[in-house]
Amino acid sequence: MSSADVRIGFLGGGAMAEALLGGLLADGIDASLLRAADPEPARRKHLSEALGIATSAVNAEVAEASDVLVLAVKPGMVTPVLESLASGGFDCTRPLWISIAAGVTLAGLEATLGTGARVVRAMPNTPALVGEGATGFCGNAGATDADLSAARSLFESVGHAWGAQSEAQLDAVTGLSGSGPAYLFAFLEALIAAGEAEGLPRAASEELVLQTAFGAAKLARESERAPAELRRQVSSPGGTTLAGLKQLEERGFAEALGAAVRAATQRAGELGRGE
Repeated sequence: MSSADVRIGFLGGGAMAEALLGGLLADGIDASLLRAADPEPARRKHLSEALGIATSAVNAEVAEASDVLVLAVKPGMVTPVLESLASGGFDCTRPLWISIAAGVTLAGLEATLGTGARVVRAMPNTPALVGEGATGFCGNAGATDADLSAARSLFESVGHAWGAQSEAQLDAVTGLSGSGPAYLFAFLEALIAAGEAEGLPRAASEELVLQTAFGAAKLARESERAPAELRRQVSSPGGTTLAGLKQLEERGFAEALGAAVRAATQRAGELGRGE
């Protein structure tokens, strides 16, 4: 984060909260500035021992001791948690709120937090658990440039962060990078099975596929060439790669992926509307 003495609290101590806390620590944030609230004693014990941070069973204790609050509870618990804080006398407009609760809109958060609350809504994905996440985020009208910068720093501690121009774009972020790991896992499953079907031992097929996927993603990330150019580079006329790509094209590979992202994006919008 931009200031060395900003106190950051997490309401909810699940896997994503742990990943973000770990990223902040790796970025040099002092453990004394971090804390988390979680109702599960075992989870609090784990976070305390693994990360060296203070934990509490009481959300208000963490809220009072924080300048930035990361809302990391399950979507259905967002309103009860915020209402409990407000009814207990906590000034919900004081801290910067960063929500990673899927499907909970800025308007929904503002309705409980009150007028004047500074809120950033974000959609991280599961590769954040290994420091390689992709996150889209967007602030409400009350969020300042400094608030958005703080949110960016938080998510860049576990990967890449992109600032959306409007909240509506977060539905597409959900459909693309939020759900994207599952599409890739399904692709890897199918590729491993295909290798096995062609006579490779299961373990060898899995090892080759995972390393190929990792290497290709690394090459695409680090190369100055676009993915389309990299694809053409390995597709020699009359060669094996073109033969394989032709089958993917004939079976609607690109169209299927487009339909998957579209369906997930539409569903994200429906969830945001409470449908």
